[in-house]
Amino acid sequence: MQISVRVTPKARKECFEETKQGEFTASVKERAERNEANDRVQWLVARHFNVPLTNVRFLTGVRGKKKVFDVVQ
Repeated sequence: MQISVRVTPKARKECFEETKQGEFTASVKERAERNEANDRVQWLVARHFNVPLTNVRFLTGVRGKKKVFDVVQ
């Protein structure tokens, strides 16, 4: 399943919520440096779908705010 996530790094509160079917927003406390925010978002996606971290991989958007993930359930 493919999902798209709009990420806000360096937020005060961390949250992960669905806005529409297959589209999510994520706010993470980590900075957008050294892949810290990407790693945290990937972990949040895995936790939300209750799958191992290895089942969540980037398709696009490693450097942008809008990311597309492939989640294997």
